[in-house]
Amino acid sequence: MASYLAVTPRPADSFKILFVCTGNVCRSPIAERLTRHELDTRLHERAAGRILVESAGTWGHEGAPMEAHAATVLGEYGVDSGNFAGRELLDEHVVEADLVLTATLDHRAQVISMGHAAGLRTFTLKEFTRLVGSIDPATLPEVGTGAEVTERARALVRAAAALRGWLLAASPEADEVDDPYGAPIGMFRNCGEEIFHALDPVLTALTGVPAPRHQDGGHAPS
Repeated sequence: MASYLAVTPRPADSFKILFVCTGNVCRSPIAERLTRHELDTRLHERAAGRILVESAGTWGHEGAPMEAHAATVLGEYGVDSGNFAGRELLDEHVVEADLVLTATLDHRAQVISMGHAAGLRTFTLKEFTRLVGSIDPATLPEVGTGAEVTERARALVRAAAALRGWLLAASPEADEVDDPYGAPIGMFRNCGEEIFHALDPVLTALTGVPAPRHQDGGHAPS
């Protein structure tokens, strides 16, 4: 039988976000750790714990550390980059994910080609941000201290999927995040900023909580 059937047990009422890029050492780790940090900042501990966040790569460097520049960028956002290990994208990761956010359209196509009814829950990150911007937050379930956040997250994904054929990007490239692998730190900073600004409205819509605007870190460096 296919290995993806042997899935890891998870909380009974949880919602899993999977970020996908190529090597799982640059873009998707940045997105994963920024998302985890923002969820823990914005939500009550019990609600934050119901949202699981992972990443993988279509050509993932299994067990590889995060790229040093990616870790540096996360540190500049006040986000922990420790204890990370790259993963190759497997069937089980797609099966378990309630929302898959990819760096590029090619990554999205690769995820969808794996099957598992992934089409309605797989978007590029910037595509999802664009669609979420057209969803009225008042139509989503309110978030409390527990399971409501998973209900809101699922409703958000359904609403975004329903809009996909109606709201098109100005160009295909507008829905993608370029790969900074092997580039200087400045390119990684640009990538981190691009990911952060794409994630911010998504996390606000998902949690119902805008990002706190403190001056002591945790947000886009000036």
